[in-house]
Amino acid sequence: MADEASPLQAFWAAFRENRGALAGLAVVLVIVLLALGADLVAPHSPTEQFRDAVRAAPAWDSGGSARFWLGTDSLGRDMLSRLIHGARISLFIGLAVMGVSFVVGVLLGLACVGFTRWGGLVDVAITRTMDLIMAVPGLVLAILVVAVLGPSLANTIVAVTIVSLPRYVRLVRASALAELGKDYVTAARVAGVRRLRLLFATVLPNCLSPLIVQAALGVSDAILEAAALGFLGLGAQPPAAEWGTMLADAREFIRSDPWLVTLPGLAILVTVVSINLMGDGLRDALDPKMRRS
Repeated sequence: MADEASPLQAFWAAFRENRGALAGLAVVLVIVLLALGADLVAPHSPTEQFRDAVRAAPAWDSGGSARFWLGTDSLGRDMLSRLIHGARISLFIGLAVMGVSFVVGVLLGLACVGFTRWGGLVDVAITRTMDLIMAVPGLVLAILVVAVLGPSLANTIVAVTIVSLPRYVRLVRASALAELGKDYVTAARVAGVRRLRLLFATVLPNCLSPLIVQAALGVSDAILEAAALGFLGLGAQPPAAEWGTMLADAREFIRSDPWLVTLPGLAILVTVVSINLMGDGLRDALDPKMRRS
């Protein structure tokens, strides 16, 4: 009798059935490797200026050369190097926002269902606060937070985290409420398991599947929000090679030198689409109802 597949093998077998998810995973891995090895891979420093090659055309265009494969910007900085280093900043923002939102969202979501001795006041206070945050459009709220704190990379992470937090809190709360009514939770209570252990060791592990999917998709949402703030001049400040800031610097040359806008826009598009495809694959693989027969 053949050995049964382990949970990890079953997950990978379900994940690889989705070719779009595999393609997204491959592209994300390439972007991550480029970001990690940016100092080694990038041909030039992202802030180095070449005064003799201001707004140089890409290598494939007339007048371009192999010296700058993707051309240079309005200050003579190599576009390829800035795009590679920009991947590091954008992925850092996405992962930082996802990590903080995940941890805080889990704590607040479990607090909603775990602290009921005060008549549900904790649940009401947290859920109403999350509803208030969600009532304001995400980009508007992020702009407001950055306007109060000041434009910087750290404040961009804070602003986008505040915008993203309600999704995690509501998801954990809903998943935990669904699990609390099941027999294994009742058995744990009868066995005398304490409240904190019941929430974190018994309930939370069974709520992780939708959280993992939300975390993957949350990275792409954070990258988009950060790029929007950078485009408005409220995100990472020059000379940082952030994709949204690169778009803002190049918008006045959209007709004369369109590659200056097209390249960072494509970088954002490819990264976000790849992460979303990978997130769809995670959803299908983690939810048995979504798996293909």
